[in-house]
Amino acid sequence: QVQLVESGGGLVQAGGSLRLSCAASGRTISTYTIGWFRQAPGQERESVAKITWSSGRTYVRNSMKGRFAISRDNAKNTVYLEMNSLKPEDTAVYYCAAARGDGAIIPDYNYWGQGTQVTVST
Repeated sequence: QVQLVESGGGLVQAGGSLRLSCAASGRTISTYTIGWFRQAPGQERESVAKITWSSGRTYVRNSMKGRFAISRDNAKNTVYLEMNSLKPEDTAVYYCAAARGDGAIIPDYNYWGQGTQVTVST
């Protein structure tokens, strides 16, 4: 069992930055991949970035490379999503989720946080 709690969302002006946190708990968290996803109103949920806990290997969606970065703090069991140069189209609810293995597709993710709202104003 894995529990995930997101925080760090809020309202920011275009061009600004936010850092989202995903606090994870569970005895076997080191065997999971943690991913960040987002969902805007009326749109499908899409992947943003992921990190494999054991290896630290990361992936960031191509369209977000250079602006978004994912990292983890082993001591705090926390995964971060650093978002820079934010745009109004980044407005969405951001979720973190955990998957066994590589987490290649959304259905692989069995555990989800409650989400945190990010709103980017013009």
